[in-house]
Amino acid sequence: MAIDKKLQLFLDRKVGEYNRPSFIPDDPVSVPHQFSSKQDIEISGFFAAIFSWGNRTTIIRKSRELMAFMDQAPYQFVQQHTENDLRRLLAFKHRTFNPTDLLYFVDFFRHHYERYDSLEDAFLLPWKGKPAARYDAEAALSAFHHYFFTLEDAPPRTRKHIATPEKNSSCKRINMFLRWMVRDDNNGVDFGLWKRIPVSKLICPLDLHVARVAQKFGLLDRDRADWTAAKQLTSELLLFDAKDPVKYDFALFGLGVMEKF
Repeated sequence: MAIDKKLQLFLDRKVGEYNRPSFIPDDPVSVPHQFSSKQDIEISGFFAAIFSWGNRTTIIRKSRELMAFMDQAPYQFVQQHTENDLRRLLAFKHRTFNPTDLLYFVDFFRHHYERYDSLEDAFLLPWKGKPAARYDAEAALSAFHHYFFTLEDAPPRTRKHIATPEKNSSCKRINMFLRWMVRDDNNGVDFGLWKRIPVSKLICPLDLHVARVAQKFGLLDRDRADWTAAKQLTSELLLFDAKDPVKYDFALFGLGVMEKF
């Protein structure tokens, strides 16, 4: 397939405009940027990503509110919380995410970090935690969804907060979280904490804003912003950069949300 060089150059320029530290303060990625330890970044980033639908100001405010409930030490909280600590969380709610969901998330993190040093291992289960040369995002996200709900008495209502390709969801929020954790380009926005998942195998986070822009550029021909569409868009972006296709999330998101393209 011939590459549209003019479009590639335009999108590269937009990536450069948005993939810089000035992007951070008004984006949910600002929440994990409050922390320095790997586990604190992972936990706070995961919550911020899961909360990321709707108004970004509200997302950031509610994410920071939760971090305050956790004494600005989320890793220590999930490992060492008391019953009284958990009672504090009963006051937290963000849209459809309620205390039942939150208490299960905390229990999952406690369970996971008792066994692993990093949340990265939860996305490498099909490869038994080893570097995944043949990493497949669909297998990884599907396995993560099953793993997340392996604890006893997992609330059925909480399942809607963790998307899975098995239901043809675009998995936008999980893919965004993976972008934050995996990409490492020294520009200061994404963390590059995780080294075992190939950047080239990430799937572009796809929501209605990104889908609309991608459709206008001819990068997407599906009407639905689902998993099939996310894979189609990523395959097109791989033609522009085979090593780092999801960097174009900055361009497509910036054009769709900031510039109302």
